Amino acid sequence: MQYRVDKKSGNKLSVLGFGCMRFPGTLGITDAQKTEALIIHAVEKGVNYFDTAWVYPGSEEVLGNVLHKNNLRHKINIATKMPLVLFKNSNSDADFDKYLNQSLERLKTDYIDYYLLHMITDMDQWNQFKKWGIENWIEKKKKAGIIKHIGFSFHGSGSEFLKVLDDYDWEITLIQYNYFDENFQAGVKGLRAAAAKMPVIIMEPLLGGKLATGLPKDAVKIFKNADPELTPAGWALNWLWNQGEVTTLLSGMNSMDQLEENISLADKSSEGMLDESKLSVYKSVLEYVNRSCKVRCTGCNYCMPCPAGVNIPGCFSSYNTSFSMGYFEGFKQFVTSTGFTSEKGSGPSECIKCGKCETHCPQKISIMKELDVVRKRLEPLFARFVGSCARAFLGKKRKRKK
Repeated sequence: MQYRVDKKSGNKLSVLGFGCMRFPGTLGITDAQKTEALIIHAVEKGVNYFDTAWVYPGSEEVLGNVLHKNNLRHKINIATKMPLVLFKNSNSDADFDKYLNQSLERLKTDYIDYYLLHMITDMDQWNQFKKWGIENWIEKKKKAGIIKHIGFSFHGSGSEFLKVLDDYDWEITLIQYNYFDENFQAGVKGLRAAAAKMPVIIMEPLLGGKLATGLPKDAVKIFKNADPELTPAGWALNWLWNQGEVTTLLSGMNSMDQLEENISLADKSSEGMLDESKLSVYKSVLEYVNRSCKVRCTGCNYCMPCPAGVNIPGCFSSYNTSFSMGYFEGFKQFVTSTGFTSEKGSGPSECIKCGKCETHCPQKISIMKELDVVRKRLEPLFARFVGSCARAFLGKKRKRKK
């Protein structure tokens, strides 16, 4: 495993980090046995940075159980996050303590290596938390040894990122960054500014998997012609490791094959590993990607659950697929992800325009507007009719079984 130095603390962090938001499982229930095997193998291979959050369902508990059971806590750095979106008004040390203490309990540890304020979007939000006394609270927890290093994850504009970055003595930051999003959110400018001060951790290196399995066929051909042995995922990860400003990238590995591939890639990675001919390949790929990706949804699920039951990430994913992989493939994905086989549909026509989703979207997508676009393409009248018939038919069968 390759490591890069956290210039604030001197810690050596593995260039490959384990993103714990998407542990293997079905229907939201984590497969504990598979997850344990993945975590143990990752640690054995030198992965020493594990990223979770209070809001990731079951993630902290599962990670804590595995680390405790196998005596692995001392071998890794745990990064978890305080859920800023859950704070309302007149917050205090007791409110901050509540979430930190719950994370400590779930993770079965008495300290957090890297504690991040989750999802800062702008300077106004940070100023509000300063008014609530969070700076003093952080200092108390650091002096007590409960928080070793403090940081923030960011989902806002590049200009706001720089303001927040310069306003406090942060010790780590987490940003979205990949070859498709080079100038999105914090972007390359934010990356370089932050890297001059602290370690920078990268989320969404594969854009929610789209840069691994959702590329247009012509884009995949370009990668394969340039290097038949390297997968699209490998190309995406190498683009990041090529940049010395990137300390660690997070991968939500949910199979042993993914883990092994990423470890192999990480072992071979180095700063400046890509020459000009390799870098030009990405430019050619982007020409095709930009033509087909219509909605910049990463599938992070912050917009969920929808009060009306709309599967928002599923709608956007199938919509994008209908352009990148063809209408039939997109429609097939739409059918399987929006309730054609359930008693109640979860397609865009169920949207009640409440706007709750848009207040939580890190990508600042105009979700209600985009759902209308998805509805017109993938849920025309005949599709809604077929869906309602299918649900009615299946509903009768369920009642008979009961």
